[in-house]
Amino acid sequence: MIPILFAAGIPLLQLIGSAMAGAGVFSLGWWVLRVLWTEDLEQGRQWRYDISRINELRRVDTIYRVFYPLIRILARFNRAAFREQLPEVQRQVAAAGMPRVWLAEEYLARMELIALFISPVFFYLMVTEFGAAGLLPAFALTIGTLWILRHHLASQAAARLVAIKRRMPYLLDLLTLLMEAGSTFLDALKQGVGEFRGHPVSIEFGRVLTDMNMGKTRTEAFQLLRERLADDEIGAIVGSIIQGETLGTPLARIFRTQSDVLRIKRSQRAEKIAGEAGVNMLLPAVLIMAATVLIILGPFLLNFLAVGLML
Repeated sequence: MIPILFAAGIPLLQLIGSAMAGAGVFSLGWWVLRVLWTEDLEQGRQWRYDISRINELRRVDTIYRVFYPLIRILARFNRAAFREQLPEVQRQVAAAGMPRVWLAEEYLARMELIALFISPVFFYLMVTEFGAAGLLPAFALTIGTLWILRHHLASQAAARLVAIKRRMPYLLDLLTLLMEAGSTFLDALKQGVGEFRGHPVSIEFGRVLTDMNMGKTRTEAFQLLRERLADDEIGAIVGSIIQGETLGTPLARIFRTQSDVLRIKRSQRAEKIAGEAGVNMLLPAVLIMAATVLIILGPFLLNFLAVGLML
């Protein structure tokens, strides 16, 4: 076969190159099929819980499934490089409503991968426009992309916490009415979660209900809720519920009291925002007033200057 190819004028190096290119394409295709296949990893007795978490992540997130080896490497780096920031990232991941199977270092690695995927565009544009001097701006844009993704996670967590605090008084009122009407706490919580289905407050209290159905006590389930959201206002409310549960205070009375507290805090927050609005509008108002004065007096000033020049 090879002599025939030589006779046709095909050099040996081109044959080797073609064979290597074909092998590379075949290996790439095989790797893509393997990473897209969601078959569960085999798990031993020692690491069965972590393997279950990884299998769940492979199902719910495509980036994690495709780039699992790179994410594991970056996660190991993040554990060493960002040890102090990981608890805050974990809190924001939980508060933002991400699946509970995410670890902070893995989610941070996911954001780093997205920034790396976008970076070739930055390097191409900057190097094409500025040459070698564009390497530094391209690197800065890559870091900026990672910062934007990190800021988006924090904003998403903050917005979700605000939505929970806005709707929680109504959920507590509903639980109070149901329990005063004779329902048990589990039945009232189940009905309340169903009533607010799809809202973040329903999702979080649904997790409380799931934890209790799995055998945890009310105190443990609410403690997990407080740790998951890690918000001062919600933490104070959950702390009151835990304290009342410990002391034997009826939950209906606690829910009614805490719903009133939430409404008072919401009114105080609205008054604070209204008070800050005047200060925030001061600079735009001054700029608009100055622009209006220029628009009104500008033609007169121009005519005056034109007449003065003619004289």
